[in-house]
Amino acid sequence: MSNDIHIKKGLDIKLKGAAEKTLEKAVLSNFYTLIPEDFHGVIPKLISKVGSKVKAGEPVFYDKSNESVKFVSPVAGEIIEIARGEKRRILSIKLQASSEQTYHDYGVFDFNAAKPEAIKAHLLAAGCWPFVKQRPYDVIANPDRTPKGIFISGYASAPLAADLDFTLQGKEAALQAAVTVLGKLTTGKVHVSVGVNSNSPLAGLSGIALHKVSGPHPSGNVGTLINKIDPVNKGEVVWTVAAQDLVIIGELLLTGKFNAERVVALVGSSVEKPRYFTTKIGSEIATIIYDHGIAKDAHVRIISGNVLSGIQIQPNGYLDYYSNTITVIPEGDDYEFFGWTKPVFNKISISRALTFSWLNPGKKYDLNTNTNGEHRAFVVTGGYEEVFPLDMYPLQILKSCLYKDLDEMELLGMYEVAPEDFALTEFVCVSKQPHQKIIRQGLDLMLKEIG
Repeated sequence: MSNDIHIKKGLDIKLKGAAEKTLEKAVLSNFYTLIPEDFHGVIPKLISKVGSKVKAGEPVFYDKSNESVKFVSPVAGEIIEIARGEKRRILSIKLQASSEQTYHDYGVFDFNAAKPEAIKAHLLAAGCWPFVKQRPYDVIANPDRTPKGIFISGYASAPLAADLDFTLQGKEAALQAAVTVLGKLTTGKVHVSVGVNSNSPLAGLSGIALHKVSGPHPSGNVGTLINKIDPVNKGEVVWTVAAQDLVIIGELLLTGKFNAERVVALVGSSVEKPRYFTTKIGSEIATIIYDHGIAKDAHVRIISGNVLSGIQIQPNGYLDYYSNTITVIPEGDDYEFFGWTKPVFNKISISRALTFSWLNPGKKYDLNTNTNGEHRAFVVTGGYEEVFPLDMYPLQILKSCLYKDLDEMELLGMYEVAPEDFALTEFVCVSKQPHQKIIRQGLDLMLKEIG
């Protein structure tokens, strides 16, 4: 039995360049890179050094503030470079893959009979713990805390996001193993959301509380699921796990191997033939984007993730630890002469002032990265509330983060939000304020001062 959740507030941004449901193997990458910045708040402490030979799944570094949280190599190979920044901060760890892949064997895990502490120890040792995040603060979960619930979103509503129904096909055994284990780590339930009309492999799992969601984006955000099912209050903790990361956890339990394989959607209007590829975490994105319809001199922006909450990467960059989408859209560094004085038909807006996207809600757009405006003080238009379905006040939360009022941040609900929950308010913001950055800084301040 499922519980239906229908979201009325939000905005579907329909873009050209959705991926066809065809799957190919990406060109094998010779080099893989681990980037500590992918793990917000982690201070890396190296286990291996340049010249070290590692197997796939073997620890490379750990978190200085919690030595039990280890980060492992996605492939077997040799560490050839450790890039450092100011104060010798580790920026990246580059590996050259071996021609023959070998895996560190953690052993098949009897998860049906295992106790919670044994499960945690196994996931920590094998490098799967970074896939488990917590709210408050949207950071890697503290293994010493017990969550009141675990939340998994199996429905991706963001623009051009990878279709999880497609990417999870055939992974039912691994998914079931993962949710069985996670169910033993919480005093509550494992809440899983799927699309109301989807055919998701997650829907048939046992030991979960299933929720069918519908409505515009951000109906697929895990933050929306948390807010509608079991909001986080002061002193409480919930954990979240991305749907595709469940597969890696489940395969570790069933085979004893850390398999960093990931199905990635290459999407965007600048891609000649958008489709899905099988690759590995940390691989060179050039092995995907330049062999499949994108000219090397193309004036585009490459985004690891979706257009709303992803991060910009360079053409010689690497797939980050958590993304399952690579989006390529035109770079928006051109400006329209008197563009604000004439009717606009080729852009999306929630306003009806000189914009007409509301007349054709099914139209798909070829948008670039231009913000169509400049940064200014907050203008109160009521637009945030139209696209923000969480039961809280978005403008007030943003302002409380800016003037660092911890008491007000607590009262307004900061314990349950993450930057991605404010991606749409940032998109519709006429003041061009960096909402996600503001929320991230607010969460970091709370973590530092309150813990």
